Amino acid sequence: MMQIEQRILIVGTPSERVTRLCCIFEFLGEQCEIVSNESFLALIEQSRYRAVVIVDENICVESIKNIAAIVPWQPMLLLGDTDINLSNMLGTIEEPINYPQLTELLHFCQVFGQAKREHTLTNGNQTKLFRSLVGRSEGIAKVRHLINQVSSSDATVLVLGQSGTGKEVVARNIHYLSERRDGPFIPVNCGAIPAELLESELFGHEKGSFTGAISSRKGRFELAEGGTLFLDEIGDMPLQMQVKLLRVLQEKVFERVGGSKTIATDVRIVAATHRDLETMIVDNTFREDLYYRLNVFPIEMPGLSERRDDVPLLLHELVSRVFNEGRGKVRFTQRAIESLKEHPWSGNVRELSNLVERLTILFPGGLVDVNDLPHKYRYIDVPEYCVEISEEQLERDALASIFSDEEPVEIPETRFPSELPPEGVNLKDLLAELEIDMIRQALEQQDSVVARAAEMLGIRRTTLVEKMRKYGLSKD
Repeated sequence: MMQIEQRILIVGTPSERVTRLCCIFEFLGEQCEIVSNESFLALIEQSRYRAVVIVDENICVESIKNIAAIVPWQPMLLLGDTDINLSNMLGTIEEPINYPQLTELLHFCQVFGQAKREHTLTNGNQTKLFRSLVGRSEGIAKVRHLINQVSSSDATVLVLGQSGTGKEVVARNIHYLSERRDGPFIPVNCGAIPAELLESELFGHEKGSFTGAISSRKGRFELAEGGTLFLDEIGDMPLQMQVKLLRVLQEKVFERVGGSKTIATDVRIVAATHRDLETMIVDNTFREDLYYRLNVFPIEMPGLSERRDDVPLLLHELVSRVFNEGRGKVRFTQRAIESLKEHPWSGNVRELSNLVERLTILFPGGLVDVNDLPHKYRYIDVPEYCVEISEEQLERDALASIFSDEEPVEIPETRFPSELPPEGVNLKDLLAELEIDMIRQALEQQDSVVARAAEMLGIRRTTLVEKMRKYGLSKD
């Protein structure tokens, strides 16, 4: 079974040239791995990479041709002057390396990989573990292991975890890896359906069984026959429905609302909740016997704050999904990724997914740095780039803003006269005193965080730093 990797494999003897190339790829947001010529062949036969870059210092043209012929589906690039005409050798990275050419070659690799995907040797039962199941952390690796263990059986699974961690993703993967994958996967959100309609939604109803039942209707159990029924937010199910669900789980039969015919059911149950069911049992809001029926094989999804090292891989996966849906593509600088790893992620993967969609709209095809992120995701203080402006120009801008039609700055009367005295004033000193006073107040109110003080004053961070240097002010 061949794995599909999103990394870039750099083949060559470790050197300054190879390290420099790896740093450039990582700056573009790509994951890299450097391997020697000797170990390359064993890796390429086991995994398929987004791209393979061969550094031509210690490897002959004939060897490259032989390797390319063994894996015709693998997109490959060459760093160097050698020109090789092969279908999967998509181009040469010229030195010095330039951004447009490199991104264009990576795009060629992506298109080639999508076109050749059918040639990859994969197991028929294999499915791509996507979204929240992407990652290398211990917690998510354990989840993948449990999914592989339980999928071949018909055991009832209870998926636990915070909202937004991807519990439905786990349920779908269990279904697609099971013998029931050719049957339907039917999700039901027990918390989103009113209590009086939930029974009809699950078991169906007969014509005339209640007001508005103008015809007979199948419930979710019948629709999921031969497949998997996913009961999301099972902790929100009313107690009277818990009794009826328990009977179905025990006896494998049910009746429609308003009907007397007993219907046998053959479905696999996967339930999920973000609630603490054991506490609910103590509070008499969840049945203990139903809990033990559901909790045959528990799987606990870790929160994103517990697997922050997976954020780069999740970003790559989410960006690729948005791009494949035709909604543009963004890239993240390493600094932006490091900043995102510091966020607590109370909304988990769902919050990260929403952020990626938002940034795709704001910066279509762009490169996102720390200062492009919404304020609450900025945990690294990075100076913003701005055009150099002379001190004279800054003073002219300050005077222009004072005498513009905008709302005037409120100046304390005790320190600054409201009328020009007969003897006149030193305007430059007066403005400087005003600036110093405003800067000190802003720094004090924002706990000496320069970026926030600059935002409060309506100027760039670099402008505020220059003014502090000019007036001999410190953050303290």
